[in-house]
Amino acid sequence: MEFKTTSEWDELFWANAAGVYQLAFEGKGAKPKRVIQNMFRKDICCLHICIEENQVLAMALTGKLSGIQGLLIDYLAVHPDCLNQGIGKNMVGRIKDWCKNTGSFERLLIEVEADQSPENLARKHFWQKSGFVLTEYIHHYIWVPEKYQAMYLELVPDTNQPKDGKELFKHISNFHKDSYQGV
Repeated sequence: MEFKTTSEWDELFWANAAGVYQLAFEGKGAKPKRVIQNMFRKDICCLHICIEENQVLAMALTGKLSGIQGLLIDYLAVHPDCLNQGIGKNMVGRIKDWCKNTGSFERLLIEVEADQSPENLARKHFWQKSGFVLTEYIHHYIWVPEKYQAMYLELVPDTNQPKDGKELFKHISNFHKDSYQGV
């Protein structure tokens, strides 16, 4: 399995990832292509894919959080034909390694829905098995009805990065605001 990352807009790279992205998130809060292009213009995101035999098995769109050395996994998706094969966990591991190699990030972050539905509990469990810690704070966005919690994974021992969910959501919210601003 090959892992590739780009921090610049590349139409072909996006075309490869878009199928998996749309299957997972179309109608479920997917950012439109023009917003993602805006994120690349502002240099606040990266696109990661795992490929095997010219097929994209997984994709992730990550966001660089200002004010802290954190990388938000904004979207992570595995092709439906490849679920429950360890590819998602592998993808998280590849992103973690990529972060360590760049030396730019001390923490990975994710936001998960706080609702206790079986689907959301399974997602939280996946992230916890991948090493993420769930924060207690529950965040209410004004533009969506769902409530969220932050989860983080330390990449650097004894980092001074914030662990408080409320503080983390200040940075996550600023990233989302910046993503849409100027579109």
